[in-house]
Amino acid sequence: MSFIRRKLDALRPRFEVGGKYHKLWPLFEVIDTFLYSPADETRGSVHVRDAIDLKRAMIAVVLALVPCIFMACWNTGYQVLHAAHGVVPSWRGAVLSALGVSPDANSIGASLLLGSLYFFPLYLISNIAGGFWEVLFSLVRKKPINEGFLVTGVLYPLILPPDIPYGIAVLGISFGVVMAKEVFGGTGMNFMNVALVSRAFLFFAYPAELSGDRVWVPVDGVTGATALGAAAAGAQITHSWLDAFLGFIPGSMGETSALACLLGGVYLVWARIASWRIIFGMLTGFALTVLLLSSLATNPVSQLPLHWHLVLGGFAFGTVYMATDPVTAAVTDTGRLIYGALCGILAALIRVINPAFPEGVMLGILLANVFAPLIDHFVIEANKRRRRLRDV
Repeated sequence: MSFIRRKLDALRPRFEVGGKYHKLWPLFEVIDTFLYSPADETRGSVHVRDAIDLKRAMIAVVLALVPCIFMACWNTGYQVLHAAHGVVPSWRGAVLSALGVSPDANSIGASLLLGSLYFFPLYLISNIAGGFWEVLFSLVRKKPINEGFLVTGVLYPLILPPDIPYGIAVLGISFGVVMAKEVFGGTGMNFMNVALVSRAFLFFAYPAELSGDRVWVPVDGVTGATALGAAAAGAQITHSWLDAFLGFIPGSMGETSALACLLGGVYLVWARIASWRIIFGMLTGFALTVLLLSSLATNPVSQLPLHWHLVLGGFAFGTVYMATDPVTAAVTDTGRLIYGALCGILAALIRVINPAFPEGVMLGILLANVFAPLIDHFVIEANKRRRRLRDV
């Protein structure tokens, strides 16, 4: 590592102001600060020191996503092998054959390898496409490239079906990064979650490609739809609640395992990256709304017990990783409780009331993102009013 440090120090003058490649300074700076601590020093008698910076916060979130990544690889491979009956489609089957891996759904290694061939190519092209726009806007603005996309680059493929065409995935992340982030100023300026905006764009523009039905093909006469989709259609859920909790069901790659999301959520709360108030508020708002609507609505989804709602679809993933995004969520303590409750209420309303769209977590969080600044405004104004009355 000392060799790399010396090389970067030798190249630095060429990228600084007055150097031959000074226009590419943001690109050099992001590589330098990603590998090492920033060389800048704060001078003066008054300044703020914090134990955590943006890079460390982003790394903590990525670490919290490791259980979901593992389950995304294993469960995707397992579902495909189970549905394929020993005949793996496309180039992935050729890779398994070349490596001498038997396409056995009961083999953990085979499932992990095949699932990795679905997840990591999608992860790679998503980061390349999103990183391209990050670098382009940073070079045009002549500003440093932030590490914020590290998290979006992981979240985005986890909320997609494994068989989505790569070109459509690139289009989705490009739309999200440019329209939901860069046009508002870049990292920290977006008012909506970038990964969710990307997925919402694909949902409305390419609904068939986002369903994932081409991978989750019928198995032994059982429909290949996701469990929540089957419930919305009035069909019986063929999986047990424990399977849904552990993540042994079809769905978007990183959203199937509530257990993996729970492990990541515990770590994020412990590391003080995610707010427990938002998680608690969303759980409470969602649960109360589902219980209320179960006695009023008559569609199949409304009749699902609450414990099933908590493990199906993207509720667990959205609660832990999406709603708690510090940039797009409320920042006051009371506001976080209200914001979380709003996320849960909206998600439950969309999921239960609208039988044509049983998954409402994505839109619920995006709608709550819009109201987060307003929630904080009213909380702050209420605090000011109480102080004025107290001081009278």
